[in-house]
Amino acid sequence: MGVIENDFHDRKDLSPNLCAVYTEEEYRCQGIAGQLLNMAVADLRSKGITPVYLLTNHTGFYERYGWVFLCMAQGDGEPYMSRMYIHR
Repeated sequence: MGVIENDFHDRKDLSPNLCAVYTEEEYRCQGIAGQLLNMAVADLRSKGITPVYLLTNHTGFYERYGWVFLCMAQGDGEPYMSRMYIHR
């Protein structure tokens, strides 16, 4: 996981973005990704950076950690729209 100004999508006004959220398969379902998401949001908030955005095709996962669906966004070079989430 990282923090980037824009995660290669058409909504350049929505910044910063969490990107590359990934957990190796053998470590999934242990709460690791959720802890990392919470740590990243808390760290950014401590620096006065809020809200935070992320682009994904997943549904149901990010909502568990306080993320709210905001809109659809077009990823650069992607044929389909993806889901943009916000965490305040």
